[in-house]
Amino acid sequence: MKDCKNIISTTNAPKPFGHYSQATTHNDLVFISGQLAANSDGSHGFENSFSSQVKQCLENVIEIIKEVGGSKESVLKITAYVVGVEHWEEFNNVYAEFFGSVYPARALVPVPALHNNYLIEIDAVASV
Repeated sequence: MKDCKNIISTTNAPKPFGHYSQATTHNDLVFISGQLAANSDGSHGFENSFSSQVKQCLENVIEIIKEVGGSKESVLKITAYVVGVEHWEEFNNVYAEFFGSVYPARALVPVPALHNNYLIEIDAVASV
């Protein structure tokens, strides 16, 4: 099988904090690594409100997708890792406002903790 994987990187989203790529592509699929609510310059946003962290994570995901010519409409699947199930409704409200009439498949996974005390991490799959 031919190796078609490409590594994607943009300065419009934070650089990885570890040994991974912002995203990889294979054919027309884009696999976006988990995004925390860090700013594109790498500064942290873990002290921001939960809603602000959700928005920043989603914006980071979309900026990476834009690097390969995609948009919100390109998102096929979102997986959100949320510290505390009590944030479920707030996440849903921010998510619905962000995506509007776009309805990607989604999973919301409650977790006990995330790196640097962030409250949310989001990864995604898109098609471009």
